[in-house]
Amino acid sequence: MAPVCFFSFEQLLGYLILWIGIMTWRRWLTLEQKIKEILFDCDNTLVLSEHLAFEACAELANEILEKHGKPERYTGPQLLKEFVGQNFRGMMVSLQKKYGFEIPEEEFNQYVDRELGKVVETLEKKAEPCAGATEVLEKLYKSKKYGLAVVSSSALSRVQASIRKVGQDKFFPSEHVYSAATSLEKPTSKPDPAIYLHACKEIGVEPSQCVAIEDSKSGATAAKNAKIPLIGYVGAYDEKEEQDRMAKMLTEECGAITIMYHWNEFFDCMEKVEQSLA
Repeated sequence: MAPVCFFSFEQLLGYLILWIGIMTWRRWLTLEQKIKEILFDCDNTLVLSEHLAFEACAELANEILEKHGKPERYTGPQLLKEFVGQNFRGMMVSLQKKYGFEIPEEEFNQYVDRELGKVVETLEKKAEPCAGATEVLEKLYKSKKYGLAVVSSSALSRVQASIRKVGQDKFFPSEHVYSAATSLEKPTSKPDPAIYLHACKEIGVEPSQCVAIEDSKSGATAAKNAKIPLIGYVGAYDEKEEQDRMAKMLTEECGAITIMYHWNEFFDCMEKVEQSLA
């Protein structure tokens, strides 16, 4: 009599989860393709960089406020909470409007250069990837189903330093890494959709043929105004309450089709986007 093979409940559950994962992956690969290009925000979407960057620029922001006779002072986390998704140039414009002062253009550009140097140096030492992002990029890169690009508000050298430090630069053609602060004739910042529209034109796709991955209101608003389908990512926020608050905002105010709490949900989210466009 042939021996009987028994599996534990845990083993059977493991095999079931594996089978579901394989079937989801196969179904995703065979969907009729509506999306041709995936446009990734960088800061706190691919790379955990925002807290490092805002710590580095808080000192400069406080120097500017003091010089212009303003008593307010910021910590890195306070700047991050108020100006997440904006580059330093955009943040300085917002501070001037909020506190009613004006920085001369030459001085303004000097501060921008100083901030960039500080941030790049910090990122080259300390930047880390968002959990699961690199693994997803590797699968996408190997599948060749979509083109991949980075579309950021941050200066190009900062974006390059971030993705290079965490080993993600190999997934993106160098000419498909875009910066609102550097790639445009007139520097700007999200929520201005200009950098998204520029990237689409350069790549040769319509906005409707792309999907954007964004973690902030300013970035998501830029994608919305460019009429690019949006996946909201909230995994970089520390507290569940904050994740849920951002998820609600990205959905209700910015039109996100779906929300991703962790990068291991990416392919399910892409399937929802594809199906919504069918």
